Order: sequence, then structure tokens, then C-alpha cells
Amino acid sequence: MNSPSVIRTNTAELYDAHVMKNYGRPAITLVRGRGAQVWDDAGKSYLDFTSGIAVSALGHCHPHWVAAIQRQAGELIHVSNLFRTPNQGELARRLVGYAGPGRVFFCNSGAEADEAMIKLARLHGMRKAGGEEGKCYKIIAAKNAFHGRMFGGMSATPQEKIQKGFRPLVPGFSFGELNHLQSFADLIDAGTAAILVESIQGESGINPCTPEFLLGLRQLCDRHNLLLMLDEVQCGLGRTGKFYAFEHAGVRPDAIAMAKGLGGGFPIGAVWVGETAAELFQPGSHGTTFGGTPLACAAACAVLDVIERDQLLAQVTRASDPWHASLTAMMGDFPAQVLAVRGRGFLVGVQMAGDPTPYVAALRERGLLVVPSGNNVIRLLPPLIATPGELAKSVEIFRAVLTAKS
Repeated sequence: MNSPSVIRTNTAELYDAHVMKNYGRPAITLVRGRGAQVWDDAGKSYLDFTSGIAVSALGHCHPHWVAAIQRQAGELIHVSNLFRTPNQGELARRLVGYAGPGRVFFCNSGAEADEAMIKLARLHGMRKAGGEEGKCYKIIAAKNAFHGRMFGGMSATPQEKIQKGFRPLVPGFSFGELNHLQSFADLIDAGTAAILVESIQGESGINPCTPEFLLGLRQLCDRHNLLLMLDEVQCGLGRTGKFYAFEHAGVRPDAIAMAKGLGGGFPIGAVWVGETAAELFQPGSHGTTFGGTPLACAAACAVLDVIERDQLLAQVTRASDPWHASLTAMMGDFPAQVLAVRGRGFLVGVQMAGDPTPYVAALRERGLLVVPSGNNVIRLLPPLIATPGELAKSVEIFRAVLTAKS
């Protein structure tokens, strides 16, 4: 068996020689995880508050989740969507139970889920235009949004770092100010088919939609016969203490994109579509080879099992209040470094006064893995199973770094 030093050297050499350089990775190699912790190839442990960018909802290697995948891998892994499978039907039933009457389409990622919603908006626009194609297809999204890196989602993401080098983009997108309802209303015209927003903008600095804004969007969509499509890829699946983040506003959208935490680490995406639009997709209008495999759906059902059995939504709500209070206290103690703390539940952004990169590196050195967000925000994404002690430890490490840099 290779020693850790050999693994470390070989992995670094393999990446340098063979892996695309589209990520700026730190010089660590992670080899093992359990719960909220991961270990590198030198044996150092880290408190993982990236959760694989909000993916590992149950932490690493949760025994119920691992057992479900192992069991399913020995029974049936893939047959394509040309046939029915029990796990896909059961997962769809459970997601409809959370979202409301409607139907579910399964895919492999959040980007694919957003692409499916963009196609859904086009079909709704064609229905709205009496069957005429290309007359009603526009989508209003939000400034600073992030909806993935495929061409539709990228076109709905008005960020130069995402779009640069890939123009011309998909036409038909315009952008209003988040939480400024009138800026969205002013963009609506006869060619508008839908409004698309993240309930909480994750990649742009943790910017939540206010309840009043989401309620206002619902009213605009009802008034103008538009689809209200919510991107819950990062903020959904229990991360805010509700199954979906928009539930805090008391609204019901027409479509929901989800992924990340749904599979707990196994790739799966899904789109729930309400009854008024669920029949727009017909045989041949959309599809996927790998979406909703028996294995992926077994992983997702296991995530829901644990969320429900262990009452993780209530746990996130209960544990997040004191954690947020401790993080917010850093603003008063380190005003020259920490400008704001925002978010809900286990989706938190700490806005720094300057470049967060040195802080991210210093936190990692002290054993806390975090994710940068936007221009100056550090994102904290603990797994839903994180204990009060682990949450307190994250603040302790953060304060130590701030003190060292004072």
C-alpha cells in the first residue's frame, strides 16, 4: 500500500500533468471523510464547512446513506428512462409531497435543472402566444444571479467572469434588481414568459430574497400569466431550516430547480413543476440518459430518510440561531475586518472588508474549510448534521484568524 507521502506526491503530479486547470485548487489532497470532518493525505483533519458546496447534506459517509447505495448497487444501477424504476417513482412522490401537486423531472445536476426550467419557460411562452414559436420567450432574472455554466443558465447569469469568452449567448434574458419589485415589473412586456430567481443568491455573496419581494413576484406572475421559477439548487433541501428556502415567504412557485444536497454526494438534479405547467413537457420535448437512475434515487431517498427521521429541519433551525449570534458578534469585535453576516440556517455569508482569499487560506491552515462567494464574502455551509459543538468550533477558529490578522 502506498504511503501518504507517495499518494501526496503522485496526486499532485497527476493533477499537474493531466487535469484541466480551470480550478485554482489549494495544495491539499483530501482522502477520507466522516460526518462533518475530512482528512488529507498527511493525516490532518479539517472541519468541512463547504459540504462539497452545499452537496454533502448528511456530512461524509453517513451510515444510512452508505448502506442504501451499497444495497442498490448490488441490485440495479442503470436502465435509462425508457423504463420505470421503483426508486424514481418513490422519490418523485416524496418531492411532490414537499412542493405540492405537480410532477418531477429528474436530471443530473443543478445546471441541468435550470436548463430544463428555461425550456419549460419557452414552452409556456409558446402556449401563451397561442402556439406561435419565438413570439413569447423572454425570462427576467436577477442581477448578480448564478444559474449554472451551460449556455442557457450562463445566459441567465449576468456575471462577466462567467460569460466572458462564450458570447454570443442565448437571447431573451433581462435583469432586475434583487428585492426591487418595480425593477422586475418594468421589464415585463408581451414577450415575457417567466421570472427566474434564486431564493437566496449563493454564488454572489449570500443575498436572500425578502418575503415581500417573493410575494410580489408571485403577484406579478399571476397578473401577467408568467411562470415563477425558483432556483433552489444551493439553498434548498433543508439548508435554511425549511425544506425549500422560499417556504419562509409563504409562496408557491410554478417550478423549482433542485440538486446539490438532494443526493447527499451522489449526482442528481430535479425539477418540480406545478400542475398548471406540468403537462408542457411531452415525449420527445426533453430527456436525459442518466437522470434519476435507481442508484441516484436510492441516494436521494436515503437523504430524505435521515432528514425526516432525525428531524434535521428543526435541528438546523434550533442550532442556527446561537451560531448566527456568535458570528454576528464578530462584527462588533472586529469591525475593521467583518462588515456583515447574512443568510439563513446553515447557509451563511460573512462579508469581509477586503479580499477574502487570505482569510480562506488561514482558516484552512487552522482546520476549517470554507468557500468564498462573490467579491468579498466567506461562505459557511455546514452539513445538516453539524452539532452545536462543531458550529461553535467554526466560530472559535474564525475568531482566531481574525485576531491573528488584527
